[in-house]
Amino acid sequence: MFQLLTDSECGLAGATLKAHHVAVIPFHFTVNGHTIASDLDDNQQLEDFYTQLKQGVQPSTAAINVGEYVTFFKPYVQAGTPILFMGLSSGLSSSFHNAELARDLLLEDYPDADIRVVDTLAACAGEGRLLLEAIHLQAAGNDLDTTVAWLTAHRLQLQQWFTVDSLQFLYHGGRISRASATVGTLLQIKPLLDVDPQGKLRVVDKIRARHHALAALTNKVTAALHQDVRQPVLIATSGDWAAAKRVRDAVLTQYPAADLRIGPIGPTIACHTGFGCVAVFVTGLTDRN
Repeated sequence: MFQLLTDSECGLAGATLKAHHVAVIPFHFTVNGHTIASDLDDNQQLEDFYTQLKQGVQPSTAAINVGEYVTFFKPYVQAGTPILFMGLSSGLSSSFHNAELARDLLLEDYPDADIRVVDTLAACAGEGRLLLEAIHLQAAGNDLDTTVAWLTAHRLQLQQWFTVDSLQFLYHGGRISRASATVGTLLQIKPLLDVDPQGKLRVVDKIRARHHALAALTNKVTAALHQDVRQPVLIATSGDWAAAKRVRDAVLTQYPAADLRIGPIGPTIACHTGFGCVAVFVTGLTDRN
């Protein structure tokens, strides 16, 4: 048996992770000079964070450092337990590279340790969607090699679509120019974005008006369900629960038996999307390109 590990940006509830014995390392974020560890069990922490985003506060985040990963991995290594860590996309944060460095450092002292780190090439609930697959594979009796091979082979089939309510956070994060943010705001542009094969964010469409952007997310989900109606669909938001439910309800009108789950976008990603981001995570039959 191997130990599943992840980070606090996985988009799954703390109760879900505990039920499946998944251990979590937290990201940290800084608001108004106060640095806070992300806590998946603290719903009020998230709601307070979203409120500050809505008020225009610009938080900052930092990658999980090498030392934190060493401390996180080491008890399992010392106990001789194989570990599988699944982390936030390397295309979005240097955190995953730090996990690789921590693995290499530990292998110098514990050369027989079995430490696997898998780059999900995904953000928030996309990471969680792959983690659910790993949980399922482990529960079905698959060994570590088989699980890692499956994740590596199928991770690009994960489709990650999202829209934001304000362009200012994309501008501050360097995703769009000041001119694009200014003009887009005047024209009420609500971009449709996804995560590319390298795990980086990209704008794929510019949509006028919020309701049209939410309809585009709905269409992405129904297209995926048409290919595989049994798959779980994760919907995530940075505080706009009504909009997330609107997408869910629109999907249910076409697929009333669909497995749709709504959850939060963690602070690290929400810092770059702002309040009101809505995202959907589904799997397709081919790799994204």
